[in-house]
Amino acid sequence: MAMESKEKLIEELLMRGVENIYPSEEFLRSKLVSGSRLTVYLGIDPTGPTLHMGHIIPLLKLRIFQKLGHQVVLLLGDFTAMIGDPTDKMATRVPLSREQVLGNASLYKDQASMFIEFGGENGALLKYNSEWLGKLSFQETLELMSHMTHAQMIKRDMFQKRIGEGKDLFLNEFLYPLMQGYDSVAMDVDGEVGGNDQTFNMLAGRDLLKRMKGKEKFVITTKLLADAEGIKMGKTTGNMIALVDTAEEMFGKVMSWTDGMILPGFELCTDIAIAQIGRIKKELEGGANPRDAKLLLAHEVVKLFKGEEAAKAGKEYFEKTIQHKGVPEVLRVVSFSPGLSWVDLLVHAGFAKSKSDARRLIEQGGVSFAVGEEFVKITDPKAQNDKSGKLKVGSHRFVEIEVGA
Repeated sequence: MAMESKEKLIEELLMRGVENIYPSEEFLRSKLVSGSRLTVYLGIDPTGPTLHMGHIIPLLKLRIFQKLGHQVVLLLGDFTAMIGDPTDKMATRVPLSREQVLGNASLYKDQASMFIEFGGENGALLKYNSEWLGKLSFQETLELMSHMTHAQMIKRDMFQKRIGEGKDLFLNEFLYPLMQGYDSVAMDVDGEVGGNDQTFNMLAGRDLLKRMKGKEKFVITTKLLADAEGIKMGKTTGNMIALVDTAEEMFGKVMSWTDGMILPGFELCTDIAIAQIGRIKKELEGGANPRDAKLLLAHEVVKLFKGEEAAKAGKEYFEKTIQHKGVPEVLRVVSFSPGLSWVDLLVHAGFAKSKSDARRLIEQGGVSFAVGEEFVKITDPKAQNDKSGKLKVGSHRFVEIEVGA
């Protein structure tokens, strides 16, 4: 690798989308220029059936480490996912079975391979933390617990909020950071990357590695995609981009982001050069229409996942269905038996994950059915449907319902 290219990659790694570097930027920079080969990992608990944009931001960091010749590891927390990460959760997670966790993880490697390479001379490694956590004896677990104090654990902000509100804090949640931290020890890594919401857990691993092996681990925490008011992309806001989304869905979700997410979106979710992002910032500050910048952002995000042609198709779909209120000429066809309720229909068509989600969509006025040339809002979630036709969910999702005999 040319020196100039290596220096550029190092700057990209250290500066772009980075919230913090522990113990310091200088420490990591010295490691990167030393010529030694580092082992760096990203841990993901398979609590859902697909990777999403929140995972991709640190995956892009792993990609740079791999380009620089370092060993990268994608660690799937099949053991810790059964416990449940309490990060930002004001209520206890519903436990997942091992079968559910492995089912969720089935697409992760293929999806991650869009950004890191698992084959070749410097292929990424895929590991599961049940390999070591599932084998710890009770005596070994007690010894592990001796390396962290109650004071260290209880100062976690989320735990303090739970306690302050009189909500339960179960011991398995309390010990979660210890279990995740032990991953660093078991793999004997040099560093870890992850979103800044994982800072506490990643630093727990740093403390454990130092106590148990006398090794200094670096941690890179990446920014979360949010605007200046703290509004962020997420599952609850309905604009979280998942890798199973179509190009059209991705494009539409980006266009629904707040204007304050445009510049962070370019920095965190695209390959556009920092210099170009600076020019876009100046244009926006000079009065340019944010919508034009957002169209470019949507194009670049879709291109990152799906390629140039898909990005163009996503834009065409958006312009027709959103800007001009049109209906796509070709729709996905879903067949149903007559008499199915609208709630069940939305779940089976893939527009809602559960009946409660489907009911909420209908009650919020987000579901319409074509009657002639007009779309009429569905108001009764329990009503049964026995007609074929076009169904509209939200402002840009359509499907053709075909009711059988």
